[in-house]
Amino acid sequence: LRVARMLAVAHGMAALLDAGRVPNAAELAQRLGFSRARVSQLLDLTLLAPAIQAELLALTTETGRDPIAERDLRPVLRHRCWADQQTAFDDLARDAGLR
Repeated sequence: LRVARMLAVAHGMAALLDAGRVPNAAELAQRLGFSRARVSQLLDLTLLAPAIQAELLALTTETGRDPIAERDLRPVLRHRCWADQQTAFDDLARDAGLR
């Protein structure tokens, strides 16, 4: 699924920053040809609760259509508390027909 790939890319980008291989998100954006805003959006995925990240990585689709898009996760990311994120994600998953 696309959102799982984006999560993996986000963790790869975070690893580059953490290791000092890229000095900051602005430089990372320039090197990747992304906007700074897009890099921030992707890096935010690493702030999701571990249980949510695991669920995203385990998602499958039978319809050929991703049940949850990265954009759908942005309201979930507004919550910094993992318990609040989980509540928001549960609502999203229910609306997407995953629960």
